[in-house]
Amino acid sequence: MPTRVHEFAWPDRIVVGTIGLPGARTFYLQVRAGTQIVSIALEKQQSALLAEKIDEILDQLITVEGNPFSVPTSTPIELVDNDQLEAVQEQFRTGAMSLGWDPTTAQVVIEAYPIADVDADDNDEPLDEGGANESEMLLVRMPVGTARAFAKRTREIVGAGRPTCPLCGYPIDADGHICTLPEV
Repeated sequence: MPTRVHEFAWPDRIVVGTIGLPGARTFYLQVRAGTQIVSIALEKQQSALLAEKIDEILDQLITVEGNPFSVPTSTPIELVDNDQLEAVQEQFRTGAMSLGWDPTTAQVVIEAYPIADVDADDNDEPLDEGGANESEMLLVRMPVGTARAFAKRTREIVGAGRPTCPLCGYPIDADGHICTLPEV
């Protein structure tokens, strides 16, 4: 069966946001173009790494002789997006992701694939009528300014979680932490 591709060539909005309280948040990559909205769940670490790698790509492009892509060194103020996620209907939970650069359109390219279902490979039965076993992916192309804004917001969202314990480096829960709880 062909892969269903959720493709966004010039999205109106692309953000990482969360639902839930720190320590129990679910991270979502949400993309919108017109009325089409796709939300995929991903891990906090995937979000952080995505932002880091996007900034690395953009920083490397700045060093290209003459910077032909007009890559901004910081987030353009008109692209700052601090709004909440729009209505979230999860398409899939992200497994593998790839990140690239398309010089022909001067866009950062993100591809996200769902976590592979090991049992699905061993199953030779036909797909059900509703296409529940259909494979899918998200393909997003975004211009450099949007990519810079996306990375900045994502770093802020990731950093807004629980504080880190100065003794052990693990997150501190609202109800306490093993290193800082008074002994009984």
